[in-house]
Amino acid sequence: MNSLASWFLWRIMTLVMPLVSLSQTSEYDYHAVWKPDVPISDRFYDKPPQCVGIPDDLRLCNGVGYDKMLLPNLLEHESMAEVKQQAGSWVPLVHKNCHPSTQVFLCSLFAPVCLDRPIYPCRWLCENVRDGCTPIMEAFGFPWPEMLTCDKFPQDDVCISTPNATDASKPSGYSPVCPPCDHEMKSDAILEHMCASEFAIKTKIKEVKRENMDRKVILQKKKKPVKLGILKKRDLKKLTLYLKNGADCPCAQLENLGNTYLIMGRKVDKQYLLTGIHKWDKSSKEFKKTMKKLKSHKCPAFENVFK
Repeated sequence: MNSLASWFLWRIMTLVMPLVSLSQTSEYDYHAVWKPDVPISDRFYDKPPQCVGIPDDLRLCNGVGYDKMLLPNLLEHESMAEVKQQAGSWVPLVHKNCHPSTQVFLCSLFAPVCLDRPIYPCRWLCENVRDGCTPIMEAFGFPWPEMLTCDKFPQDDVCISTPNATDASKPSGYSPVCPPCDHEMKSDAILEHMCASEFAIKTKIKEVKRENMDRKVILQKKKKPVKLGILKKRDLKKLTLYLKNGADCPCAQLENLGNTYLIMGRKVDKQYLLTGIHKWDKSSKEFKKTMKKLKSHKCPAFENVFK
């Protein structure tokens, strides 16, 4: 057990005083005193809880501040394969820098630090991450999932927080750019946008209009499918996309209607949302590399997580 986990275990055992936190220089604060209604040791699992190393390919929790985790985790994932599959859906959100504590919050659930009892994230940590990240998730048509409902987490008892977790200030690295429009020619961003999308086409933009708090994107008639997904060819003729809550945020691609774009989207309710827009530029090595990767790239199963 590393020093961070050892310190916290000693802290829980002693329970010297409630609401005492770790030094502000630490990545985490821990608050006492709370005992879960259902200790992890009392839950029914096929395998008993064990402390295992966080694998390198669990990308969500790389560099989280400790190297071992409890399995089953606090989301009741019993195998490392299930943890990786479910956690992979959240990596793009961490990359969006929607809140500085996003990784800490998620990893406290997906890869909890090894202790003799489960310690959940504080409710206010959940609420801050939710409030910071929900607008970005909604831009891609994903709601905040029920499994992360903040009311489920402790408010005044033992819980995981971070220094200044209750601050309402915007995170460092915050960008006002519309989420589907950022990192235009970075391969990882294009693949993440593609994975968050149900279809992709090559086309030009005819016109962009403001409609309430959204931006309505009207496409040229000529469209070449890259990934049809839920669309049928006849749907392409009348396809109109919406940049959700994007009426006022910058999107350089929508200001240059002369270019050809790789445009991605997904259907949410009765609207088709714009989830990614990247310049179609075969002179770019990064773009060509990305298009080759698309053929073999495996996406995380977002639909299993964001319900």
